Amino acid sequence: MPWRLIGRAVAAGLVLHPGNGIYALPSAHHGRVAAGRLAGVASHRTAAVHWGWKVKTVPALPDVTIPTGRKLRASAEGVATVHRRTLAATEVSDGWATTPIRTVIDCCLDLPFDEALSVFDSALRAGLPRRIVVAATAALGPRHRARVLRVARYATAKAANPFESVLRAIALGVDNATWEPQHRIRYDDFYARVDLADEALGIVLEADSFDFHGERAALTRDCERYDELVARGWLVLRFTWEQVMLRPAWVARVIERTVRRRGAPDGVEQGLMTQADAFEASA
Repeated sequence: MPWRLIGRAVAAGLVLHPGNGIYALPSAHHGRVAAGRLAGVASHRTAAVHWGWKVKTVPALPDVTIPTGRKLRASAEGVATVHRRTLAATEVSDGWATTPIRTVIDCCLDLPFDEALSVFDSALRAGLPRRIVVAATAALGPRHRARVLRVARYATAKAANPFESVLRAIALGVDNATWEPQHRIRYDDFYARVDLADEALGIVLEADSFDFHGERAALTRDCERYDELVARGWLVLRFTWEQVMLRPAWVARVIERTVRRRGAPDGVEQGLMTQADAFEASA
């Protein structure tokens, strides 16, 4: 295409000129544009979003992987969150994004556990077979393989969204508890499916979103469900999105303290309560 036409299109805002030799339509995927500018590949959370998966947090800058050892020009600073890894041609889709399998593996290797679990859960919900990801780890070194397999062990398609995935990641850090996602609780006259539960301890963890409690009928229904669970001996902990995403240490302390109380022998629980209250008072 003649330069005079490209120049006019850029001047009119019909075509963007984000970098030297790089042109894109305004509707082009921002991760693809960044990958083009860095001569790299959109990866990690950016690739996960490209594949239609949910992530804990959409990054402010797109994730881009470039080959190990490549130097970046000064003009490329601040364009993307850069990861360095030499990828095989079979690990890149359409020339600009990592494949689904490579995307999951990269997230497990480079992101915190809760973010990696959110991506893996979403990938499973979208139909990516766990066995294929596990098989692909055979090409990794022992340390990297163990890191991916740890996330694969706990990943599940049952989690409805990253909110639930992150709550589960926090709960998994608490000792002496086993959490079943989307656990079904059945009685002759009552049934409930809860976000997380430890059957032995009788503890339920719920990720409560305002989206599902914005109407009076929904609030009434959930209050009835929680009351029925408590009346049957379950201890229900309800956490909001802000608490789970912004105050994970507090959420972990509450779960840990509850697990200790539930697992404590008779006569010891009061002492645990006193210690917990003293901790909160000094915090």
